[in-house]
Amino acid sequence: MAVTICLINQKGGCGKSSTCFHLAGHFAKSGRNTLLIDADPQGSLSQGFFGSAVVENLPAGETLAALFDDEQYCSTPKLPPAETTTTGIFVLRANQTLAPFNRPYPEASGMLQYALREFVEQVIGYDVILIDCPPNLYQCSWTAMVAADYVVIPVPPEDFGTQGLRVVHQAIDQAQLLNPGLRLLGHLVTRCDSRLLVHQSYERKLRSLYGETVLATVIPEAAAFKVALSSRQPVTHYSPASRAAALTSELGVELLERIGSDMLARRVA
Repeated sequence: MAVTICLINQKGGCGKSSTCFHLAGHFAKSGRNTLLIDADPQGSLSQGFFGSAVVENLPAGETLAALFDDEQYCSTPKLPPAETTTTGIFVLRANQTLAPFNRPYPEASGMLQYALREFVEQVIGYDVILIDCPPNLYQCSWTAMVAADYVVIPVPPEDFGTQGLRVVHQAIDQAQLLNPGLRLLGHLVTRCDSRLLVHQSYERKLRSLYGETVLATVIPEAAAFKVALSSRQPVTHYSPASRAAALTSELGVELLERIGSDMLARRVA
């Protein structure tokens, strides 16, 4: 059964979509079939692989919106993910047809809270599932947490605000009431420029507050990520010798090591 990781934060520009895009490249390159679920109505992850013209014109029945719409889902019972040009990477796409379903107060949505979880439990043929979430904690992020095994919180090293992260942690705690197996895999420092004192200071502060829950790997603000994205390929494939590709692979290895340790701890317990 696939391991499912969702990336959440309540603000935009954190690197959620970019991390999903490039991390999928590492997993695919290491022989793991990877399913990307785009749970953001903006569809940035989908557009990264297929382009905006294609994604924006997709009918609702070919997107994640079908899971939340009884009429659409009945007409598309299998909702097959789309194959990308990168071997081993598939995407369940999203566009603005998902927006009406991304409501606040998701706990009041009844059985829709489990829609994505049911899909993830039934889908076969994948080793890793990554869910990209919108920059809020509404319905789409909520259903992602209900469906996932683990949460990663991308955090850029600026505008430091513990209150914002506390809200995310509280949302995870609430989601665990419906999904007791959900675990915080780690905080991921993204878009970091280690030459800037403010970024260095932020990272130190984050590690002092959250300790080992902050991942050792730090993802920089690197041009290689953007160039690869513009070519619709993960950096691990477009520029495999780059530092950006190496750090992406380091992140993938670190996440799997943490997952392995967590699974061992659960068995012992």
